[in-house]
Amino acid sequence: MKTVATQNIQTENNPLLAEWLTPHQTPPFNLIKHEHFVPAIDLALQETRDEVDQIINSKETSTFDNVIVALEVCGDKLEKATSVLFNLNHAETDDTIQAITREVSPKLSEFSNYISLNEELFAKVKEIYKDKENLKLNAEDLHLLEKKYLGFVRSGANLEGEAKIRYAEITTELAQLSLQFGEHILAETNGYELLITEPQELAGLPESELEAASQTAKSKKKKGWLFSLQGPSFVGFMKYADSRTLREKLYRAYTSRGYQKNENNNEEIIRKIVNLKLEKANLLGFKTHAEYVLAEQMAENPTKVNSFLQELHTASRPAAQKEFAEVVEFAKTQGMNEPLQRWDWSYYSEKLKNQSYGFDEQQVKPYFQLEKVRDGVFDLSSRLYGLTFKENQQIPVYHSDATGYEVFDQDGSFISVLYLDFFPREGKSGGAWMNDLRPASHVKGKVIRPIITIVCNFTKPTATKPSLLTFNEVTTLLHEFGHALHGMLANTTYASHSGTNVYRDFVELPSQIMENWATQKEWLDLFAFHYKTGEQIPSELVEKLIKAENFQAGYACERQLSFGLNDMAWHSITEPMTGEIVPFEQAAIAPTELFAPVEGSCLSTAFSHIFGGGYSSGYYGYKWAEVLDADAFSLFKTNGIFDKKTANSFRENILEKGGTEHPMALYKAFRGQEPGIDALLERSGLK
Repeated sequence: MKTVATQNIQTENNPLLAEWLTPHQTPPFNLIKHEHFVPAIDLALQETRDEVDQIINSKETSTFDNVIVALEVCGDKLEKATSVLFNLNHAETDDTIQAITREVSPKLSEFSNYISLNEELFAKVKEIYKDKENLKLNAEDLHLLEKKYLGFVRSGANLEGEAKIRYAEITTELAQLSLQFGEHILAETNGYELLITEPQELAGLPESELEAASQTAKSKKKKGWLFSLQGPSFVGFMKYADSRTLREKLYRAYTSRGYQKNENNNEEIIRKIVNLKLEKANLLGFKTHAEYVLAEQMAENPTKVNSFLQELHTASRPAAQKEFAEVVEFAKTQGMNEPLQRWDWSYYSEKLKNQSYGFDEQQVKPYFQLEKVRDGVFDLSSRLYGLTFKENQQIPVYHSDATGYEVFDQDGSFISVLYLDFFPREGKSGGAWMNDLRPASHVKGKVIRPIITIVCNFTKPTATKPSLLTFNEVTTLLHEFGHALHGMLANTTYASHSGTNVYRDFVELPSQIMENWATQKEWLDLFAFHYKTGEQIPSELVEKLIKAENFQAGYACERQLSFGLNDMAWHSITEPMTGEIVPFEQAAIAPTELFAPVEGSCLSTAFSHIFGGGYSSGYYGYKWAEVLDADAFSLFKTNGIFDKKTANSFRENILEKGGTEHPMALYKAFRGQEPGIDALLERSGLK
């Protein structure tokens, strides 16, 4: 059987290797074909290896410029080709793209190991590092040197003999397993359909949900209403469908992804991943993978993380128990005579919220037309940072759903390209994320501005309605836009310091602080107009929205903490994991549980953040960043939510500086103090 690499594609006609004669040198997606990737990456790998070999074999005296900076800037073609491939593999994949990614991944891991485990190259880096006090480097150059040196050390440069060989084997296998994990979840998500043909089974579902389900069924040439495990469809059904039987059916399908006895089962993959991570950590002198990861995070070590999670658990547990009891009692008043189950929670919680606050999410959706929310976020970025956004249809896109924008700074200068891609499809992973196709840099006078993507899975428009967002989707857009601002406003010399290239438990501050504007009436009044009547969102509805925002804050906190505890448990093992996945998971999250376990359900087998992404030993960072963002936004609340001086300080000290300094130093430069949890507890109503 031929591999993709054996296809006869001439490299000289390969758009991935050619100069990109597109607006702002954006990827020429209209020209790139599947068969271009492997030849391009193979050639780019060889060229980059030659560049690295020149650094290694140079007889010149090793200097910061000819070793550290040279390593930083080499591999431009490789970076271009792989960034396109990996972005497509998440946003617009298919069987061929997945096969290509699996084929090139071991090659990339092998090359990464060729660099990090090369004794001659490390000797040069080490020599420069030892002389750092005499080099008269500026702060960012010094940070780059320290980062490169530590990167080698943390990637096995000090290992010898069999340990070095084993390290290389582990990193290659982990890359493959991570890809397989994600592929299995996408296949499970796309492979399930709940087709309803009897109208009585649709009771409780709003018109908007029914129209979307009907449109989905028609697109699949089926009669009836089709619901899926995609976010908008699943969440809406669980929240509104009166049929408890069908809610249970959909819930079990969603929570058994990767846990069914089929070709997409992720149980053995999890065991392999955590055991390999443990072995890798041990090789590098750490007791656990969590210790290895956290040594380069704000939290510093597992003890601090676990203490932090426990502190929030102590604060939120009484409220969560009270909220749970309230829903149980409310469900009884609605005729629920059986024990409350997990597939009942969203349904009865939504009804209780409506009764308690007169707030129904369906009431606000007509005021959150996607295009107006998008423009509202653009306007917010303009008010805070002076940015303007201009759609450019000449920018090639990878799918017709995606739109390319040019982003300009307050002085009119070009600052970034931004892609927005909003709707679910079978080739797209679930959830929402920001990524960069090209980070910012400014090395030796060569200014490179970033190319940023925001990819979401929002409610689609229907034949009669535009895309009307839930409040959660509004906050999601704000969240991802915060990440995008971090990338777009980057003002660093080196790409490896740019934007979101920061400690994992700091990266969520720029994203989560943006969510705070979602409940600010002063901002909502600028764009939240009814899609039919043009009426501004009523003040009383905004007040209901604000009051309802902290509804079940204790329960929500406990749920988020359960993810963090599960993550820390998997990555704190000190002996290889050989047991069953579910009992291990249940023991880890037991302190936060309010429901009895559901047989056949498993969180871990679909926990892409930690097994298919980069959040292992880092999921606590979402709560950690909530402490930061609550404390930081309190300054905006004091000075004004559009206050330019506060925004400029946040831009200059946080967004522009990326990973050029320790996060706490950056935060204190903005805030003038270290953060505490009081602002978060107060905002959440838990204090």
